Amino acid sequence: MNRTVRRVATSYALLLPSLIGIGCFLLVPIGVVLWLSLHSWNLLGPMEFTGSANWRSVLEDRQFGHSLLVTLALTALVVPAQTALGFAVAALLARRGRGSAVLRVIYALPWMCAPVAVGVVWQWVFAPTGGALNAALGRRVEWLTDTALALPAVAMVIVWMNVGYVALFFVAGIRAIPAEILDAGALDGATGWRRVRWLMLPLLRPTMFFVLATGVLSVFQTFDTVYALTRGGPDHHTDVVAMRMYSEAFDAARPGRAAVMAVVVFVVMLVITVAQHRYFRDRTSYEY
Repeated sequence: MNRTVRRVATSYALLLPSLIGIGCFLLVPIGVVLWLSLHSWNLLGPMEFTGSANWRSVLEDRQFGHSLLVTLALTALVVPAQTALGFAVAALLARRGRGSAVLRVIYALPWMCAPVAVGVVWQWVFAPTGGALNAALGRRVEWLTDTALALPAVAMVIVWMNVGYVALFFVAGIRAIPAEILDAGALDGATGWRRVRWLMLPLLRPTMFFVLATGVLSVFQTFDTVYALTRGGPDHHTDVVAMRMYSEAFDAARPGRAAVMAVVVFVVMLVITVAQHRYFRDRTSYEY
């Protein structure tokens, strides 16, 4: 066995644990979902091959289409808000002052909490009678049962949970910017907003791409928070795709249709991520 063959064999041997993990926890589940999407099953009896029947049923289902639109609307509310607020918080936390490490931990705590527990707490905050928010406002507002307010309320909770997480990435990105670049910009008059607009934001594009891409993926997978707050109501106005898949798989006992929905959501997320990558690809420099 020559040296090249030994190197290749050693490389694959070192990769083997990761390849096994990818195969067992990524490729196999994808295959199972695709296989399940072609079958009818009530979770108890035998499976029945139905071919494309589940696909036709889901693609013609207006309720599923409505869930996709609700999820896109939630994404449009959450991702820009948590990105902007996360950057603003990071600009403050990036300063190496006394207590900055403690503040970073405090801001990250909501993200580390269980979503169901967070949802229960915010249910009390939003409660129409005796709720903390209505008590502060001095008026009764049906935050979670009003069709116009339910989705923004859910979005606010998700943003509150994720701002600290987003801020940590921006803090790391800001601290990675060489001081020489910022000092040179200051000499040229780039201070205040100009410094942010023309120096920091362009240099933070790799971080921005990561934050936006993971933010979109996170919203599309949101289930626990919505389930704890509204369970998809009122009148399906917070019925996100994860809730719809859960209802199909377990409430209606139609995992085949839920599998089709999962594949459709995967394709939608893939398209959005590729579009983001193509946008940032020619606008991003990974070397300063």
